[in-house]
Amino acid sequence: MKTTLLEGMTPAKFDKHIIGNLLLNVSTPDIVRQEKLLIGIRNEDGEIYRLIGATKPNSYINAIEELFDLGLVDELEDTDGTRDGCDAIFSEA
Repeated sequence: MKTTLLEGMTPAKFDKHIIGNLLLNVSTPDIVRQEKLLIGIRNEDGEIYRLIGATKPNSYINAIEELFDLGLVDELEDTDGTRDGCDAIFSEA
């Protein structure tokens, strides 16, 4: 899986836990956006500051499970489709 920080956005306080628990390769925003499945992470200001891209559904599901284990919530969990180009968007509850 690939990840990138979006320029000009402040990382969330819990960001170090995401980096510590998921096996992510740092890449550019353009390359991450080319992945089949995208996960957005919101900071405390409600802005998406990090994108995580997964090529395989299995990797995507594993990432989502890890984010749930960190106590984050997926605002798109009960919706169909994407929002802001993301298949899931996680933030603190």
